[in-house]
Parts: sequence; structure tokens; C-alpha cells
Amino acid sequence: MSILFVLLTFLLILSILYFRRPEGAAVAVQAAPFEKVSVPKLVKVAGFEVPENYSFHPGHTWVHDEGRQNARVGIDAFAGNLLGQIDAIELADLNRWVRQGQKLCTVKRGDQSVEMLSPVEGVVVSANHEVLKKPSLITEDPYKNGWLCVVKAPELATNVKNLLQGPIVPAWMQNSIARLGAMLQQLSPALAQDGGLPMKGLFFLVDASVREQLVKEFFLT
Repeated sequence: MSILFVLLTFLLILSILYFRRPEGAAVAVQAAPFEKVSVPKLVKVAGFEVPENYSFHPGHTWVHDEGRQNARVGIDAFAGNLLGQIDAIELADLNRWVRQGQKLCTVKRGDQSVEMLSPVEGVVVSANHEVLKKPSLITEDPYKNGWLCVVKAPELATNVKNLLQGPIVPAWMQNSIARLGAMLQQLSPALAQDGGLPMKGLFFLVDASVREQLVKEFFLT
């Protein structure tokens, strides 16, 4: 009888501990419905439309704070214009932890590919299935329907401090266009342009050695 009493007491203690565990104790991440995207306010800069209140990684990806540590992520218009038509996107798997400044996805055109970096650190909790089915959305509509994924970023406020924000973004975008023009004048004069936006899809028109230098300069990979 005493043994039975001890066992019952032990089970009772375990039950109490289970139901009193902290809400944050669970580690499994569930994908949340992030399909609805608010329309960003866009500002015209050097031929590009730049969204307000977005933060940009130097590797030309962006992040928008959706609240509750949810960070919506995509590529910016400069990268979209440079890449042009995309055939496929390989995105980090759901529930995978990605680090700020490390590979988030690979975009492909034919047998050529480019790796893009994550602007934030956290767990991928939602993917844009529409963009995976129609990859051209990331270059045609990069700030709304062309988003890539949502990352649960516990240190989002800290991550954003390492990114480009506010008034500096237009100047940085203009500087990217100027640097691209200067590089093409030197590396591929036939495709260089006198001012204005670079030819859409130019990245896949230059030879392999030029692409390699463009990747290092603008995508940091």
C-alpha cells in the first residue's frame, strides 16, 4: 500500500509540473499564416521604388518588422533588376535556423545560380509558396507579392541596427547603381550604360568572370 501511495504521489507531482511549465518552454516552431501583405509606401529613388520603414542588408536583401519578432524578408529592387528573369528559387527549409549575413536562398536561371544572404537571424517559420511557384515575382514585385519568407527573429531589434535604414537607403541605392556602372565600364564596356538603370537581367548576360565579381561586390557571396 505504501509503494502504491508513493507512485501516486510521484505521478501527481509530474502532472503539476507539466501543467505549470512556462509557455516559452516549447521549442517546436509552427508555420503561421503570413500570406496577407500590407502595401508598403514607396519612394522613387534613381529609377527604383524604395519602401519606407524597411531595413536593407548590404547584400541587397530587405527585412520588414511584422511585429511579435516576425520579420518578413525579400530581395530589393536593385537585385531584382540586376538578376531579371528567374527560373527557380531554393529557400531554406521551414524550422531551420538562419544567421544574419549567411545564406538564405539560391536563385537560379538555367545552369547559373546566385546565393542571397539573410538580413536577420532566426527560424524560418513561413515561406511564400506563390513565389516558389512563380519565381519571377521576386524581381517583378520585390516588396509586396515577391517576398521570400518570414523569420522568427528573437534579436530582431539588434539585427536591424546592423542594417541600412531611413535616409541612408536612397543614397546607398544610388551608390550601388554608380558602382555597377563603373564596374561594367571596366569589365564589360559593351554592356555599360551612360547613367540610368542598368539593363534588366544584365547579370546573366555578362561572362562568368564578370558575374563572379558582381556577386562579390553586390551580393557579398
